[in-house]
Amino acid sequence: MLDAAGAVHLPDLEATLAEAAAGQPGRAYAASTLCPPRFRAPRREHHPAVQERPPYGSYATLVGSFALGLAVASRFSDPERELTAIDLVSLGLATFKGARTLSHDEVTSFLRQPFVEEQAHEGEGETPAGTGMRQAIGELVTCTRCVGTWVAAGLASTLAVTPRFGRLLVWSLDAAAVNDFLQAGFVALTEKSNELERRAEN
Repeated sequence: MLDAAGAVHLPDLEATLAEAAAGQPGRAYAASTLCPPRFRAPRREHHPAVQERPPYGSYATLVGSFALGLAVASRFSDPERELTAIDLVSLGLATFKGARTLSHDEVTSFLRQPFVEEQAHEGEGETPAGTGMRQAIGELVTCTRCVGTWVAAGLASTLAVTPRFGRLLVWSLDAAAVNDFLQAGFVALTEKSNELERRAEN
């Protein structure tokens, strides 16, 4: 309120301050809650990786290329050639191996290198680089599940257009996938055997 001299007085706040000065912090705190201070909104930190808009245009271009490739493959495929259940299982195993090879193997690191921030090598911890199409392709080649869709389409198209070469490629990847599982199983059994021997010695 205003006094005769035009000065502003806040009775509740002045009483609260007076009580605090008189050694009554409890009452001062209770009264101060009636008139809470104005808080400043926290500053928002800038995180480019989070706030940047995803490259939707590049995604659309990749999806269009994917559909166009399938359309071209179907144009040149043999209409009488049908995939059997065995072909489907074989294709799935080959897709698994092909996707792992593209996104994790050292021998294909030269394909990932232009699209990742780090030095591409073993595929672990590689993050997409740049923006636009470079970022979109980087996200594709560093994701086993994502690139697997493209590998499956490529292998299926190869089987449909050039069956002899397609079968040879798929069978090669199948054999490589089986070899990976056997190698992993052998390593696990060896480690377990060594652990049991150490326990027996102790």
